[in-house]
Amino acid sequence: MFSQSSRPARLLEKIFQYIDLHQDEFVQTLKEWVAVESDSIQPMPRLRQELFRMMALAADELRRLGASVDSVDVGSQQLPDGQTLLIPPIILAELGNDPKKPTVCFYGHLDVQPARQEDGWLTDPYTLTEVNGKLYGRGATDNKGPVLAWINAVSTFGALEEDLPVNIKFVIEGMEESGSLALEELIRREKDRFFSSVDYMVISDNLWISQRKPALTYGTRGNCYFMVEVKCRDQDFHSGTFGGILNEPMADLVALLGSLVDSSGHILIPGIYDHVAPLTEEEKEMYEAIDLDLEEYQNTSQVKKFLFDTKEEILMHLWRYPSLSIHGIEGAFDEPGAKTVIPGRVIGKFSIRLVPHMNTSVVEKQVKQHLEYIFSKRNSSNQMAVSMALGLHPWIANIKDNQYLAAKRAIKTVFGTEPDMIRDGSTIPIANIFQDVIQKSVMMLPLGAVDDGEHAQNEKINRWNYIEGSKLFAAFFLEMAKLH
Repeated sequence: MFSQSSRPARLLEKIFQYIDLHQDEFVQTLKEWVAVESDSIQPMPRLRQELFRMMALAADELRRLGASVDSVDVGSQQLPDGQTLLIPPIILAELGNDPKKPTVCFYGHLDVQPARQEDGWLTDPYTLTEVNGKLYGRGATDNKGPVLAWINAVSTFGALEEDLPVNIKFVIEGMEESGSLALEELIRREKDRFFSSVDYMVISDNLWISQRKPALTYGTRGNCYFMVEVKCRDQDFHSGTFGGILNEPMADLVALLGSLVDSSGHILIPGIYDHVAPLTEEEKEMYEAIDLDLEEYQNTSQVKKFLFDTKEEILMHLWRYPSLSIHGIEGAFDEPGAKTVIPGRVIGKFSIRLVPHMNTSVVEKQVKQHLEYIFSKRNSSNQMAVSMALGLHPWIANIKDNQYLAAKRAIKTVFGTEPDMIRDGSTIPIANIFQDVIQKSVMMLPLGAVDDGEHAQNEKINRWNYIEGSKLFAAFFLEMAKLH
């Protein structure tokens, strides 16, 4: 008989061996999944059918694991042009319900961004193509590869006739790229049923900050998106006929937008930094430990100079401080050539990335007060209106939670290193929704490398990341069971 301590070690060895031996099969399944053009962005009946086919493929795969699978019908979406399209079902699946084991729930999505070879892909985006260990294909890293890595980990226990150390649940959707239609409603509805036994939520829908060093993500920024409209009349003016006798809306708008942020990236709205969480010593050390080659980062970004000189400052301003970006002006003349027009009505668009503990409604108030003050100083006869089109909260996890400790240990086992502890500068609303609604620990455990190019041409996942990621999930299950 094994001793207590050597049994898990031998089991892990067996699992890793099995995953290595069957890696070509795992890649083949990814190839079959990538071949489905599950684009949720373009509202076309043909693509919607592909999404339904993708969800059915996944449901079959989960049934093969022995999971009980519920493909929940979530109705249809009404498009601006009047057509109605069915929303693909959301899959709720579960495997095991042993009350002595922790229940870990995995969230993933199987829809993708549009892709066409003529947009600059070197290979057909829907044919998974391996070049030098890189698996190119739309959805390979975002998010079909990570969903399959989790399934590979679960199926390996079954194939070896080993008991799963945790109860497993899945939430898999097909509309994440289009704003996760109907998902939040379903989570709220299932809070006391499907989610009632969930102890931990795992999301694997982001990337490392390095090409070779794994990471754990514990925070994302929120987002408030604003429109500021300045209007004299609905029609444009001729600048020869009216120039010099009007308050021009464009001049008002440029002054308003120019009052928001200075040349060093500092936001000029009074009170905006009041609720930003103070930097702790412990957090500072985490930034120092992160593996980031600044020179390489600058070269790949093709940016001449960043606003900050050190790795720590750059990462903090990407992750733990708010930022304000100006995105565009609607109603202005933006074609090539010279046109002497005074726009009669213009709309400026900008957004603020929020961090803990900023609040969307407080930020909305601060922005409106600031712009009203700046506008009043111009004594303009135009009308100004400010509206917030989107308000998404930031998300932060407790890195001392069991699942963060388990994931750290699993990463050390599989990759032989401590992970980078990172945040994400963008907004991933689903993490916040899960944390708010089911009130359980949420963790982001990325598998993809920094250069995977999700949403871009030539998206890929490295075979190494995909296969070692499958091992990572299996090791994570065992570590979770130990810690529970």
